[in-house]
Amino acid sequence: QVQLVESGGGLVQAGGSLRLSCAASGRAFSTYAMGWFRQAPGKEREFVGVSRSSSVTYYTDSVKGRFTISRDNAKNTVYLQMNSLEPEDTAVYYCAATSVLTLATAVRPTTYDYWGRGTQVTVSS
Repeated sequence: QVQLVESGGGLVQAGGSLRLSCAASGRAFSTYAMGWFRQAPGKEREFVGVSRSSSVTYYTDSVKGRFTISRDNAKNTVYLQMNSLEPEDTAVYYCAATSVLTLATAVRPTTYDYWGRGTQVTVSS
């Protein structure tokens, strides 16, 4: 079992930055691929990016160049650094974990076995 707890959300003006954290409990954190998703009101949960390992990350096109995922395996924590935030980035952000990941399946919420409860990010214009 893996438990995930997100933190770091809040209200920020357009153009600002936030760093989200996701702390994981349980063993073998380094063996899990850690994904970030977001869900805006009335919309489906959307893939943001995933850390397959400390050196391998993938992002959806809309956040490339603005968002960065990093992880500290010693602290069992994955981070989502968000820069140049836009009102369209407003959503609840979730982290998720899976032990089996391929490029083809990374964007699907059903790929992930464990989920946090989410943290709200609101970007004002």
